Amino acid sequence: MLPAPAKLNLFLHVVGRRDDGYHLLQTVFQLLDWGDDVSLRLRDDGMVRISRSLAGVADDANLALRAANALKSEAGGSWGVDIAIDKRIPIGGGLGGASSNAATVLVGINALAGLGFGPDRLAAIGLELGADVPLFVHGGSAWSEGVGEQLTPIDLPERWFLVLHPGVAVSTSAVFSDPGLTRDSAPVTISCFSRGFADRNDLEPTAIGLAPEIGVAMAWLAGFAPPRMSGSGSCVFASFGTRAAAEEVAAKVPDNWRAWVARGVAESPLHQQLRKNAKLI
Repeated sequence: MLPAPAKLNLFLHVVGRRDDGYHLLQTVFQLLDWGDDVSLRLRDDGMVRISRSLAGVADDANLALRAANALKSEAGGSWGVDIAIDKRIPIGGGLGGASSNAATVLVGINALAGLGFGPDRLAAIGLELGADVPLFVHGGSAWSEGVGEQLTPIDLPERWFLVLHPGVAVSTSAVFSDPGLTRDSAPVTISCFSRGFADRNDLEPTAIGLAPEIGVAMAWLAGFAPPRMSGSGSCVFASFGTRAAAEEVAAKVPDNWRAWVARGVAESPLHQQLRKNAKLI
C-alpha cells in the first residue's frame, strides 16, 4: 500500500492564457500527510487493470489506470499491474486526488518493476495526464509556474490545516472556461509570497458563483481563521499553529460538511515510504 497525498494551493494567481487554451498560473503547492492509499500488485501476463472501481468514475477515465498504461507504453516489457485505490480525497475538491493517484502509480510501478526511470522522465509522462501530476512525482512542496509543470522547491513553515469539504464538487474545466474568470493577475515572486503579498486564489469568485456552498463554508471558517479555497474548489482550508487548535475548530464543523486535520509536509509521504522501504513491502 502506497500513499497518494493531497495538496493545497496556498495561493493561486492566473497570470495569462496560452494560445492552446491552457492557463498560466502561479501557485504554491503544500503537500499534506493525508490522502488516498494506492495498492499495486504486479502481474506477469501484461494486463493493466483497476481491480476495484471507484464510485462515480469509469475505469477508463481513472487517471491511475491511464498513468499505468502510459508508463507501459513508454517502458515496454511484459509486466502488468492490478490497481486498487482506497479513496479519501474528495473528487472535485481541488486537492489533487486524481493527479496524486496517477503519480503514485508512476512512481510505484517504476520502483516495483525496476524500470529505472528518473523523476524527470516520470514527470514528463505525468504532465501528459494532468498539470499537477509532476508535483506529486517529484514529491516536494513547491512554487509552481507555467501550467503547473515549472516547479521550484520551497521551504514552508510547519503548520496544521483544517480542510473542509462543503458537500459539492466543482468541475475544473467549468471554472477555467468561465468568461468571468480573471486571467491577468500581475506575476509575483517567491519573495512576495514569503512576505505575505500573495494571499488569494483568483479562482474563488468563479467557483463560488458556480457552487455558492463554497462561499458559505468560507464564511463559516472565517470565524476562526483566514480561509482559502484550494485549486478550483470545492474544498476550503485554514492554517493553524498546532494540531490541537485545528482539531478544536474541526470539532465544531456542521454535520453536513466533512473535515480533516492534516499536517503540511516538505516531502511527500510516498517518497518517505520509498526511502524507508526499498522493496515496498
